Formats: sequence, C-alpha cells, structure tokens
Amino acid sequence: MKKSLLLLSLGIFAASQLANAADITGGITLKGTPPAEREITPIKDDPNCSAMYPGALPKTQFYVVDANGDLADVVVSLKGISGKSTGASAPAVELDQKGCLYTPQILAIQTGQKLVVKNSDPCVHNVHTEPTDNPSSNQVQMPGGADLTYTFEKPEPFLKFKCDVHPWMFAWVTVFDHPYFAISGKDGKFTIKNVPPGKYTLEAVHRKLGTQTAEIEVKDAGVAQNFAFEVK
Repeated sequence: MKKSLLLLSLGIFAASQLANAADITGGITLKGTPPAEREITPIKDDPNCSAMYPGALPKTQFYVVDANGDLADVVVSLKGISGKSTGASAPAVELDQKGCLYTPQILAIQTGQKLVVKNSDPCVHNVHTEPTDNPSSNQVQMPGGADLTYTFEKPEPFLKFKCDVHPWMFAWVTVFDHPYFAISGKDGKFTIKNVPPGKYTLEAVHRKLGTQTAEIEVKDAGVAQNFAFEVK
C-alpha cells in the first residue's frame, strides 16, 4: 500500500510539473558586420558538383544573418541539466547531402536520438564523423543509396560531420542529454518548449562568435530572453 501511495504521489508531482511547464522564447541579433562569406570555389573542379551550379557558386554560411541583424544557427540550451534525455522516443532528425553541401549545417539532437543522413545528390559521398567524446565513423553513401542512421551516447558540442570526397562539405551536430535546447532560425528567434518551473542558466553558443549566458527563472507564463552577439 505504501509503495502504491508513493508511486501515486510521484505521478501526481510529475503531472503537476508538466502542467506548469512553460516555454523559453527569445531572439538572437548580431551587432557589426561579419566577415564576407566566400564562394566555395573547389566545387568548380568537381564535374558532378559543378554541374549542379550552372550560375553562381554557393557561399560559406558561417554567419547567417539578415538585413535586420537577426542571427541564425545559434544553439541555445539550459546548462546544468543532465540525464534527462528523451532521445530514444524522440522523432529522428534529418541531415541531407544536397548540391554537394550538408543541409542544414548546424543541428542539435539528444543522446540516443536517431540522426538520419540522406544523399539527395547524383554522386557518391562519404559520411565521416570526427567526434571528441563519441566513437567515430566513416561510411560511403552511394547516390540513391540507403539512408545512414546515427545515434550518440555522450553529450558533445559541435560534433563534426564531413565528406572526404568533397572536402568543403561540413556539418556540426551538438548532442545534449536533455530536451531543453533550440537553434535560432533565420529570423533569429528560438523557442525551448515545456521547461519545468525553476531557475536556470541559459546558454547561447555560436560556432564562430562564442558563448553567452543569462540567468533566468521559468514561471507559469514562460520567460523571454534575448542575446546580442558582436563582431569584434
């Protein structure tokens, strides 16, 4: 009986926490003018890839910022939370190889969550991971070939994916062991959903511009927090 009452109490507590969960929202801006993106000129030397670009070549995407200064590809997360991964039951995240580029180039997943890598190009790629804390992998993927599926068991920031066949191809996957993260969109906005009430450190990381943090408190109505990065 006591065990049943304890389980019931824990269930009620968990339900109340979920009922009171709220969202963290915000926007990321960039002050100053970032370095100019460069044309990826090695594409011209590969006949399969260059055929997909009869006009202008694509450019690097290190600083994805619009005319209003809204900054994309910033990884925003709660610090100090661990061991709460829901990755095993979370939907798979997709990384595509299209136009001899990885799309998107900045992603985030949970430990145990599936990352599905596709090859939408008419040419061969190899998917080569260069992690720091997780096992590495290097697999060939033929055009029209089967998708490759990856999972990672340890948290890791900016785990690198590259293609040795096309050495300009990169993507960076940040792995968390909790679901409380988001990546800013092209409008600079982000939302971290269903955060339990409490005080947290919110961290925003851009691969080139570094890290910022803010102390926040989540209440029933949610909380808004903006970040402004600066080009030095």
